[in-house]
Amino acid sequence: MSITRGAKKSHRSSLRKRVFNLRRKDKVSRSIKSLKKLVTAGKKKEALAMIREVQSALDKAVKNKTLKKNTASRKKSRLSKLVKGL
Repeated sequence: MSITRGAKKSHRSSLRKRVFNLRRKDKVSRSIKSLKKLVTAGKKKEALAMIREVQSALDKAVKNKTLKKNTASRKKSRLSKLVKGL
C-alpha cells in the first residue's frame, strides 16, 4: 500500500481512471463483437453501418490514451478487411 501523501493521492486517481478505461475498453470490445456477429450472419449493409461505430469507439479510446494508436489502427484495418470480404 502507498505510504506518502502523494502516493496515496495518485493511487486514488488511478482507481478513478481505471473505471473510465475499463468502460471504454468494454465499449470497444462489445462493438467489435456485434460487428463480427453481423459479418458471420452475412449482413453487409448493417456491418458497413456498424464499422463506423466501431472505428469511432476505437478512436475515442486512442484519444483518451486507453489504447495505443497502432493497436487501434491494426484492429480497424483487420475489421474493415473482414467487412470487405463479404
